[in-house]
Amino acid sequence: MLKLRREELDPRIELMPLIDVIFLILTFFIYAMVLMVRVDMLPVPLESYSSSESPETTPAVGITLKLDGTIFVGHEQVASADVLAALQEVLKAKPETTVYIVMEAGNGTVDRGPMLTGLWDQLHLAGIDIQLVGQDRDAMEPAP
Repeated sequence: MLKLRREELDPRIELMPLIDVIFLILTFFIYAMVLMVRVDMLPVPLESYSSSESPETTPAVGITLKLDGTIFVGHEQVASADVLAALQEVLKAKPETTVYIVMEAGNGTVDRGPMLTGLWDQLHLAGIDIQLVGQDRDAMEPAP
């Protein structure tokens, strides 16, 4: 009877498949971390002012300029000619109310620059004070 001889092979660990699997896992975790980032706020850079003070709690109303050119005073949509009247009603009820002008972020279909400057001028002529909001310069980290 004839014997077939088999050569015994030394066991080896192949590194290339191991490296492939490690990079696949690394890619999966990097992609998963990118998808976990959740943004709930609009990116608005805050200016810093050296004359800043701690905020006090006061009633506030926002005049919002939307991307399509519509204007809201608080939650009520108003025409551009009626903004001052709507704002004066709010201020009549609560004279200590702070007024903010808010522009929706993004590129709109309407040029809101003239709307903003016209609204600012109209409110200034009516004697309504509009506050600027910024970040305290002392609380900011120094720029590298």
